Amino acid sequence: MPRWSPKDERKYEHIKDSQEERGVPAPRAKQIAARTVNKQRREEGRTPNKTTQGTGNPRRSLEDRTKQELVNLAREKGIAAPSRKKKDELVRELRSGHRAAARRSRSR
Repeated sequence: MPRWSPKDERKYEHIKDSQEERGVPAPRAKQIAARTVNKQRREEGRTPNKTTQGTGNPRRSLEDRTKQELVNLAREKGIAAPSRKKKDELVRELRSGHRAAARRSRSR
């Protein structure tokens, strides 16, 4: 797993110190700081997300995302039974859903 950058380390220390100043116990402050930094790294696509809860890096094309990421994205978009579909079917439906949503917003 990629290491934290010096900026991540500074951010961690700043958040931890801030939490401790607010009266949060040290172990809990460390946990909050680490989770915050890791979440930001995950959202920026700087670390792999080993869980199945994410929708992938938004900067990556749909074809480059995993099937699980596409399933999660399809659920957010309201596509029916996404887990039963193949990866290429999910990509096709997500693309057509994006176009349909864009058409709906332009017609208003």
